[in-house]
Amino acid sequence: MNKMLIKMAAIVCSLLVSNAAFSQVVTPAKRAAHVEIKQGPTLESATDDLVIVRWTSNNPGGSDDHFGVVHYGTDPKQLNQTAKSHVRLNQEHPETIFRVRLDGLSPRTTYYYTVDSMEGDGKSDEVKSPVNHFTTPDSGERVEAYPQPGAQPK
Repeated sequence: MNKMLIKMAAIVCSLLVSNAAFSQVVTPAKRAAHVEIKQGPTLESATDDLVIVRWTSNNPGGSDDHFGVVHYGTDPKQLNQTAKSHVRLNQEHPETIFRVRLDGLSPRTTYYYTVDSMEGDGKSDEVKSPVNHFTTPDSGERVEAYPQPGAQPK
């Protein structure tokens, strides 16, 4: 029995070592010379205490690990709250869709916001949007502002 366990352990170890040898370390893509927002930012959906902000930019390049960042607040001159969401870039795609969830909002409140994106190390892509705004719905209400797949325009 012990010999069989030793053989099985040897097989598992050799598989792990061979898989590690074949795995690749992907080098970061060249950073885009200029990153710009192609679509949005816009509200994808909203409840009385939660909003998802969505926008599309050209692919910023750099490391695959990126974050969409939203700076927001109830005063357009004091956007002192921040929400961010991780996204993994697909270097084969010319554009990247960012979606950021803002939690803990108040019902029937107008919030002002800007969006940006950054690499995993915190380096900004220098793509900050102008100040936009949204108003959260009444308690218990939900708004779907972004067209659902296959939905026909009204």
